[in-house]
Amino acid sequence: MKRGDDLDDESIVELYLKRDESAITETADKYGNRLTSLSKHITGDDFTADECVNDTYIQTWNSIPPNEPRTYFYPFLARIARHISLNRCKKEHAAKRNGQYVDLGDELDECFSSPDNTERVVDDMVLRESLNRFLGELDEEKRNIFIRRYWFFDDIAEIADRFGYSESKIKSLLMRLRGKLREQLEKDGIVV
Repeated sequence: MKRGDDLDDESIVELYLKRDESAITETADKYGNRLTSLSKHITGDDFTADECVNDTYIQTWNSIPPNEPRTYFYPFLARIARHISLNRCKKEHAAKRNGQYVDLGDELDECFSSPDNTERVVDDMVLRESLNRFLGELDEEKRNIFIRRYWFFDDIAEIADRFGYSESKIKSLLMRLRGKLREQLEKDGIVV
């Protein structure tokens, strides 16, 4: 088994399966910066992001086994980190929510009927299939812009810089994409 930067995802997962604690160190070495960046975009705070990433390592340790994400290890980690970070924001900002968190919710509210209904619907397989179909029909650049905004919580300026567009073009594109998503959801019979 390789060690260091050359350790592939399958080998890291194998360490978890063997209950080898070096799995956490290897995970942190390979993906720690990316996970911290993801969490910081959500929480807006370095210290909180670090705590969320540490919680991600613990939850990963507790999730492997039974899960064996050999071929999708980073998405597995990112999903855990994102979930922990969002829950942390909800908890810490119940009365006074983080502006970025609220803004993103407001942007997507036009696609869903209500926040209470969103939590119930998100788990519904029909919604998942509809979202996958929507994303699958987008060209790669539009899909990446949409995902950077609504999965990774990148701000508009970062997305504009990453893709070489003006902020107004990104805002306009995201508005059109949300409209297309709404149409897709309605077409699939999902109440919006």
